[in-house]
Amino acid sequence: MAIHEIPELLSHEEMKKHQIPIAFRDRCASLLIPLNKCRKQGGYLPWTCVEERHDYEHCQYLDFKRRIKELEEVKKARAAAAAASE
Repeated sequence: MAIHEIPELLSHEEMKKHQIPIAFRDRCASLLIPLNKCRKQGGYLPWTCVEERHDYEHCQYLDFKRRIKELEEVKKARAAAAAASE
């Protein structure tokens, strides 16, 4: 299952129910749930759960690109505000 966009954020209760660590509670947490289930079933062997891990890592990459784009927009807005105040 290839993802093309970042999934919606899970609710706090849903993340707590699936025992997702706070450090991993981001937009890709919905993909971490099946990955962790697969890891537990496969004994954490590195050659298992390849598709699930790829989907999760790809989501992390897409989320990183989204955050960088937001940061660039904030920088442009600040530069425009600074130029307007001069």
